[in-house]
Amino acid sequence: MEEKEKALEALAAQRWRIALQLTLVMMAIYFVFILLVAYAKGAMGHQLVPGLSLGILLGVLVIVAVWVLNWIYVRWANREYDEAIRRLRN
Repeated sequence: MEEKEKALEALAAQRWRIALQLTLVMMAIYFVFILLVAYAKGAMGHQLVPGLSLGILLGVLVIVAVWVLNWIYVRWANREYDEAIRRLRN
């Protein structure tokens, strides 16, 4: 039983590391975007094509980043975490 407990603790630690890493990546993306909005107004207002500024494009990319990071976590959880939990139950 002790071996399973150690494996479960290691798995929980791995899950925490993955979640923390993805959270830090998202925070970095978000804060860089906010800093650009605050300090690079001219650049963010630059029109790439009529009706589309750099700021709008980067804002959309921030949203896309959330979806991509969520997909990465779900894919990891489905492939690694769920399988490891399944092995520990048996």
